[in-house]
Amino acid sequence: MAQLPDLLVLRHGETEWNRVGRMQGTLDSPLTDTGRRQAARQGQILQDFNVDGWDWVSSPQGRAMATAQIASGRADVATDARLAEIDVGDWTGVTKEQILAQRPDATARGPLAWYDFAPGGEHISGLARRVEAFLADVSGPTVVVTHGITSRVIRCLATGQSPSNYANVSGGQGVVYHVSGGQTRLLE
Repeated sequence: MAQLPDLLVLRHGETEWNRVGRMQGTLDSPLTDTGRRQAARQGQILQDFNVDGWDWVSSPQGRAMATAQIASGRADVATDARLAEIDVGDWTGVTKEQILAQRPDATARGPLAWYDFAPGGEHISGLARRVEAFLADVSGPTVVVTHGITSRVIRCLATGQSPSNYANVSGGQGVVYHVSGGQTRLLE
């Protein structure tokens, strides 16, 4: 992938479904009080970083939009459907425990391998195609507000790694990652 402009990649704050381990995928659940505090903290980090003049773009899903609005202090953050969370098909709304009961081998290739087992799901390869298309359109420094798996795949591709390496990329809720010059660092 060609050299990208600087990116600040935010994962939305904690949601009700995150709290209970339920797969959200294309569905949504509201931010918890903790999630709203995480989004406010992201806003403080970005103020310290100084994102004046940066583009802002968010997944259109409610949890990401709420995070973007809190972190930016604006209601008019642009959206891009290519930043939505991976579609987990039939496992949407199902808890991780229920998935492991159905498919005990789902994590045999790693702790996040179930994304490629989801019946009717998008799988990592499909998500990677969406993310590649998004990154190809980024033309300047951009704050990106997205989701856990999507964030990992963005950071893999932006640093020249295979999207299949996403499970080895750090995650976390309410985090801010700075991607610049093919490197990623967590901002705190």
